[in-house]
Amino acid sequence: MSANLLPFHLGIHPINWVGEDVLEHGDFYSYEQVMEDISSLGFQGTEISRKFPKDPKKLKRELDRYHLQLTTQWKSVFFSDPNRHSSELLDYRRHVEFLKEFGCKVVSTAEIGGSMLNQDPRRGQDETVVQRLDEDGWKYMIEGLNQAGEICRENGMYLVYHHHAGTVVEQPEEIDRLLEMSDPHLVFLLYDTGHGYYGGNDPAQLLRRHYERIKYIHLKDIRQHILDRARQEKYSIRQCIRSGLFTVPGDGDLDFAPVFKILAEKRYSGWALIEGEQDPVKHNPCEYAKKSKRFIERTFEQLSDQETAKTAYQSGR
Repeated sequence: MSANLLPFHLGIHPINWVGEDVLEHGDFYSYEQVMEDISSLGFQGTEISRKFPKDPKKLKRELDRYHLQLTTQWKSVFFSDPNRHSSELLDYRRHVEFLKEFGCKVVSTAEIGGSMLNQDPRRGQDETVVQRLDEDGWKYMIEGLNQAGEICRENGMYLVYHHHAGTVVEQPEEIDRLLEMSDPHLVFLLYDTGHGYYGGNDPAQLLRRHYERIKYIHLKDIRQHILDRARQEKYSIRQCIRSGLFTVPGDGDLDFAPVFKILAEKRYSGWALIEGEQDPVKHNPCEYAKKSKRFIERTFEQLSDQETAKTAYQSGR
């Protein structure tokens, strides 16, 4: 089964080569090497890496050179603090206008207030507990997200909220609340298998429950024994990544067949990007990308064969 027979567009994230939270991971890579690898592997869609050129003209020239389509770039927001709304929304508009130049249709967005990530300036670098939002924090966050979603809509794009490990929207009830409180015409979801599972979600149930709001996907796997140790010993997010918690689909312990079955049934046709987020010295990005691509294609082929056999059986009864 070839990649073009998948119901969605399959891309890959540069984070498989260059870490975003653990900066020593892949810091030796140049953007040229990352782009060359992604292109040579047969992927056409990717996100922005911290190694990619910052100048828009140069970035566009290099993406064109390697025949790559930019899909989005992570955008942290701090909407839970109402005093930051004005500056946050101004910065968000600049980000949207930047991505629009590259033909991006979605803006990956996540609230970092109270998170374990090292982006909340009020907290330390390696926190091990999320500071959950109070009622006011939720209200202000949703207000900001709706306004940011309006900016996206004005520009023909979607705000896709990234439920992310170690943030204030990761658990099932938090994802439910985000989507219940926010405007369904302005705030959508970036569905992430690995971060969803980390947050206590069943990936297939999460996908089916909120499918109508999903406009973008990250495909990421989990090594269960490392997650168990991380829970027991209270790892920070960076410690989780350094320990090899995340890997590419097909290399960990998540069951992707139910997820892919739903995507096939629903005929999801947007982008789905492979993410591994592990040390590239220990886990060669190209080899893991090839392995994961084969796994995804093979799983869809098996699902297709099962559906064909089921149809044949039913018609022959």
